Amino acid sequence: MKKVEAIIRKSKFDEVKKALHGIEVNFFSYWDVTGVGNEKQGHVYRGITYSTTDIQRRYLVIVVSDEFLEKTVDTLIKTASTGNVGDGKVFVSEISEAYRIRTGESGHAGIN
Repeated sequence: MKKVEAIIRKSKFDEVKKALHGIEVNFFSYWDVTGVGNEKQGHVYRGITYSTTDIQRRYLVIVVSDEFLEKTVDTLIKTASTGNVGDGKVFVSEISEAYRIRTGESGHAGIN
């Protein structure tokens, strides 16, 4: 099992959620977060400079079985991308075990 953590633009969240449901990733958690990015310059829009040092994003945590990993990561990257600076990041880490509290099921059955 793998834990996929993604930091994406809030404006792309509904599209990403729909795409994840389309590949049968139906359970994940998410939070609104603020982060600091690499870009140090502000963006100018209609003559007004906007700070880009504090960036509003959505943080998703998804636990998937190994066979869903590639499909999940590909979907996140394709759907969340705008091609601009600040599209976000995806992190993958190993999960040694998962348990469903209600039934006590573990492993693959514990996350599906």
